[in-house]
Amino acid sequence: MREKLNKDKIIIIDFGSQVTKLIARRIREFNVYSEILTSNEIKKLDNFNNIRGIILSGGPSTVTKGFFPKIPNHIFNLNIPILGICYGLQLIAKHFGGRVKSNIKKREFGRAELINKKKSNLTEGFFKKNKKTNVWMSHQDSVQKLPKGFSKIASTKHSILTIIENVNKKIYGIQFHPEVTHTENGTTLLKNFVLKICKAKKQWKLESEKSRIIREIKNIVQNKKVVCALSGGVDSSVVALLINKAIGKKLKCIMVDTGLMRKDEFKSTYKIFKNKYKLNVKIINASKIYFKKLKNIFDPEKKRKIIGNLFIQIFEKEAKMFKNVKFLAQGTLYPDIIESRSATGSKTSKIKSHHNVGGLPKKMNLKLVEPLKELFKDEVRKLGDSIGLIKSISRKHPFPGPGLAIRIVGSVTPEKVKILQEADYIFINELIKNGLYDKIWQAYAALLPVKTVGVMGDSRTYEYICLIRAVISEDGMTADYYSFPKYFLDEISNKIINGVKGINRVVYDITSKPPSTIELE
Repeated sequence: MREKLNKDKIIIIDFGSQVTKLIARRIREFNVYSEILTSNEIKKLDNFNNIRGIILSGGPSTVTKGFFPKIPNHIFNLNIPILGICYGLQLIAKHFGGRVKSNIKKREFGRAELINKKKSNLTEGFFKKNKKTNVWMSHQDSVQKLPKGFSKIASTKHSILTIIENVNKKIYGIQFHPEVTHTENGTTLLKNFVLKICKAKKQWKLESEKSRIIREIKNIVQNKKVVCALSGGVDSSVVALLINKAIGKKLKCIMVDTGLMRKDEFKSTYKIFKNKYKLNVKIINASKIYFKKLKNIFDPEKKRKIIGNLFIQIFEKEAKMFKNVKFLAQGTLYPDIIESRSATGSKTSKIKSHHNVGGLPKKMNLKLVEPLKELFKDEVRKLGDSIGLIKSISRKHPFPGPGLAIRIVGSVTPEKVKILQEADYIFINELIKNGLYDKIWQAYAALLPVKTVGVMGDSRTYEYICLIRAVISEDGMTADYYSFPKYFLDEISNKIINGVKGINRVVYDITSKPPSTIELE
């Protein structure tokens, strides 16, 4: 049974914004626990005891239509402070009798100058001395008529009611996004809401979470045995060490060689866990079956589903060889769960299936143990440091569960994997050698599904395009490409083309997230 989190928390209701997870992450930076629920999940919630505040996120819907996602009316009467962001503001205005209008000519996307009109606890310390600041907008609808009982706090040129409040009801609405770094001093506004208005206590600390997680593992597993999917990445490594601390020899770690990992990474990682951490680890070579199942599969979602199903099948088969094994441990993170579900209930609002969440089969013989499912990536890294995980693993860039299968756009073959492994090996090692690796959130090489003509030694070549990608980010929720100096790109291109047979062209991806995702598939 799950150990109850008796902590103050802020609930974020997700209406489909691509940056909802950033709101939750910002709040945890204040040492306050935050949790994301869909509009359907909030309808089923009947215990509000520890909830100190509710935030309504942005989203693609519009309250100007006949049907739009909303929250139950009684939530507005709970006397719990509410903050509406973008769509959340419009939802508040609609509920309390304001008017929201769609206007293409006066839409705002990007930076806008916000002017303070009235003092508010929400905006204390937010504006500059000239009572102005720059905020990040992303809307076409705007509030045109102030709801009854609300006051105007701030405006932009095209959005007169950019910040509104009802102090008596403790309800606030803002049209811009304070959670993104583009909004100047946005964390101050969020901090005012969480700490001053909601009066939430700072009870979220990773040091205490480590003890709670270990206790929870003991309570769930009891005298049963656990098999752990160990890939050697940050997440699964932290899970393995936590469970080892909780149940010791009752843990069996299994490393499945899918054939889709980086060059030489699998064997070196195995030695670390076997020799340094003394874990009970077994390697299973399953590359042949993975390549067979992935043959002629082009759709990325199908790849993820296939890999997820094989993942479970292999572990269930292995678990039968050991008596009393009832649990499968995974390094599932909070963003994995959020991205794999639909915020609004529509298929389009789900970003992608993670192989260890949406990619799992509906029926499994093993019960899941997911100790990190409430944590973000940077929280997991800190947790890893606290339990002695070596830096070469704890600072490792994120690597997708499906591995290189989703960095080879289109069909996956052993030949393509080998080509990509060599290119990726060169790229990552050059980052390390040039002191760039730790400055970058995630970097990788990918293989595009087209061949192009080239010339090598006066001969015609017809080979693949290698795409390289490197992004900077705080938590992977939003990201921008890393600006490499020209000499580095020249050097990487030259080394990959000369060092990897099968590639005759290198391109660099300069797309941010959003609109793209960090991975290609």
